[in-house]
Amino acid sequence: MKRLYILAVGLTFFVSCQAQPNIETTNKIEIPQDSKQILKVTTPSWNSRNGTLQRYEKKDNKWQKVGEPISIILGRNGLGWGLGLHSVPKDAKYIKKEGDGRAPAGLFTLNNGFGYEPMDINFSYAVYTRDDHCVDDSNSIWYNKIINSKEVEKDYNSFEYMKRKDNLYRYGVVVNHNPGAIKYGGSCIFLHIRSGNGKGTAGCTAMSEDKIVKVLKWLKEEKKPLLLQLPKNEMKKIADDSLK
Repeated sequence: MKRLYILAVGLTFFVSCQAQPNIETTNKIEIPQDSKQILKVTTPSWNSRNGTLQRYEKKDNKWQKVGEPISIILGRNGLGWGLGLHSVPKDAKYIKKEGDGRAPAGLFTLNNGFGYEPMDINFSYAVYTRDDHCVDDSNSIWYNKIINSKEVEKDYNSFEYMKRKDNLYRYGVVVNHNPGAIKYGGSCIFLHIRSGNGKGTAGCTAMSEDKIVKVLKWLKEEKKPLLLQLPKNEMKKIADDSLK
């Protein structure tokens, strides 16, 4: 078990006045050979807020389904290409930006699990309190990072409490979206417990509490799990046919 105070939350490329996305020319998403677990999230379209999560594990060089599909809800405005292990297609219509209400599409590593109490699992895990903040202020040096607010010099005006009063973060996983913390590229992307309002998230992927607990217990550090998140018609971009 690890106590983590500062965690980078994903990013590789972004469209802004400071930087342009890495443009994909082959339109293929390659899965790293050393990864043996994938959380595959599929939605009906770019603007859908509902979808399905299916766990996969690699055995005999082929990806095989694990367990039943899990119903999820994500960004209230659907998906937009995020910043991770993939490249952004040159014809991308939707690109994830800070505050756009879209969840990031693409392929991402997972940083750590988290919750309000210790959990005995085989994956990196952090226990958070109200002092732990995820900073979504693009002008802060702590942008897109989870920090202990009592241990740093506060230069941010906007953040999320990692211990929420509505308990949606009682269990969760940090997604490595926008690891370079490029301004306005999107921040604080998690898998977490869904609310009951059905309105979608600000950009995270949410599921029932029992399902996120099942995911946390399934993840294995040594298998280098990934999140693959795309609309159904974009799954053809995956290079490995056993995942389509």
